[in-house]
Amino acid sequence: MPNTTTHPTRQTLSVLVDNYAGVLSQVSRLFSRKGYNIESLAVGTTDSPEVSRITIEVIADELQTKQIMNQLSKLFPVRSVKRLEPAHSIRRELLLIKVKAESREIRNEVIQIANIFRASIIDVSLGSITMAIIGTESKDSAIEGLLQEFGILELVRTGMVALERGQYTLNDETKVKGEFDYGKLML
Repeated sequence: MPNTTTHPTRQTLSVLVDNYAGVLSQVSRLFSRKGYNIESLAVGTTDSPEVSRITIEVIADELQTKQIMNQLSKLFPVRSVKRLEPAHSIRRELLLIKVKAESREIRNEVIQIANIFRASIIDVSLGSITMAIIGTESKDSAIEGLLQEFGILELVRTGMVALERGQYTLNDETKVKGEFDYGKLML
């Protein structure tokens, strides 16, 4: 029998769920019960207000990833689960960062760094500059590293969001949802 184990790597899962109170709690409890740490989590509604997309990143091997996906697909509010392959998906996170900038020279240097990274300056005061950067982990880490010498006052990351490239979508209309609407039961 061939060895099918692989080394754990960062896996990006995209999950479509019914949008009602308590769904995120159900999904996160599944990870907790199975002993998996969620590396990144982002949730938001889709083009349909009844559906939310959860982007979850976890460190797992091939077998663990399949088990997680199978368990997720069994949850009642889950409409679809898909692992997004890095080569066929677009992954981004938003980073908001406030940097100490107490002189004109420092503000100019910080603004030059922001321009190089295509960051948006969203607030300027006499003592600080706040910017927003949308990018990959490496881009966000690179600008964070450069700005540390000025003094980072605050930093927050949204968690990774991801979509498949091209015409591919995450939509599984074939899942049997049962004879009743679970969302209405939760009211």
